[in-house]
Amino acid sequence: MAADRVIRWTTAGAVAGVAAMASYEHAHALVRAHGEAGRTGRPVPLTMDGLIYLTSIVMLDSARRKVPVRALARWLLGLGIAATLAANVAHGLGDGLAGATVAAWPTVALAGSYELLMMIIRSAAGPPEQSAQPPRDARLAACADDESGASRSI
Repeated sequence: MAADRVIRWTTAGAVAGVAAMASYEHAHALVRAHGEAGRTGRPVPLTMDGLIYLTSIVMLDSARRKVPVRALARWLLGLGIAATLAANVAHGLGDGLAGATVAAWPTVALAGSYELLMMIIRSAAGPPEQSAQPPRDARLAACADDESGASRSI
């Protein structure tokens, strides 16, 4: 079981790592070409991919706590993916449609592999535990029966 876990993590991690590196390089070159260099230009690409990571973690937390995912997290995930995709496509457009397609691929690989990794983490938690108590509706029905005398024997 442990070897299987190592294989899954290293595979997803390797794909995500390579994709993140390529995506960063494309976005950084684009940011640099449009006037942001040095201390301000280097971290800008991290904000795009970082938004994908952060919102995925928020969604994982919601799943673990069994609460609905907030709309803001869903919107920001989409925005992070769109921003990263746009930056990568723009970087490759100078080389035509083929260049844009090749440059866009790291975004697909990054977002996809990271979400697959989140699926592995979610499934590692196992099935939700069953409560020893009867469902709330059943307890309320039993209380109502007791109060009305319907369940009492004569």
